[in-house]
Amino acid sequence: MSVAAILLAAGRSTRFGDADKLAAPLGDLPLGLHAARALAALPLAARLVVTGPTALEWPNFRTVRNERPEAGMAHSIGLGIAAARRLGADAVLIALADMPFVTTRHFQRLLDRHVGPDSLVASSAGDRRMPPALFGANWFDTLGTLGGDRGARALLDRADIIAAGSGQMRDVDSISDLENARISLGVSPVVERP
Repeated sequence: MSVAAILLAAGRSTRFGDADKLAAPLGDLPLGLHAARALAALPLAARLVVTGPTALEWPNFRTVRNERPEAGMAHSIGLGIAAARRLGADAVLIALADMPFVTTRHFQRLLDRHVGPDSLVASSAGDRRMPPALFGANWFDTLGTLGGDRGARALLDRADIIAAGSGQMRDVDSISDLENARISLGVSPVVERP
């Protein structure tokens, strides 16, 4: 089976301020590259990152440019699905670049549940279904026509679920989220100097 990862990294990060959120340091890597590193360790047919304007380099990923990040997450998903189709993928594993704590093992558990074109598997934190999620090819048309910033959330209500380990589903939306992530990793907070 040919599975392509789609790492969504084109959000406008309005709650983070003017800085490039995904390039912000978190331990030994920029924030966005934690998810990329976990995905790079998997046996995938392709790795795609859908990104807006950023100086961040994405090793081991093909870049898909989103020139309209204001169109929302659904637009990024559509761009990623179109690229995955061109590469012949029969499923996609969609992940968010601002979720640095998802482990390679959790991603692998999602991949292990791929059984064919109807596969639909989401992660869960408690009773909430969320990305990362795996979609078989029969979902590509629907994913390609989503609108707005809610992404594929409505589809995830139908998904099988894989429970994530404690804290893995945290995302980083704000500066305080980033500082909390640094504390979780045992990294000293970054002090901004005037």
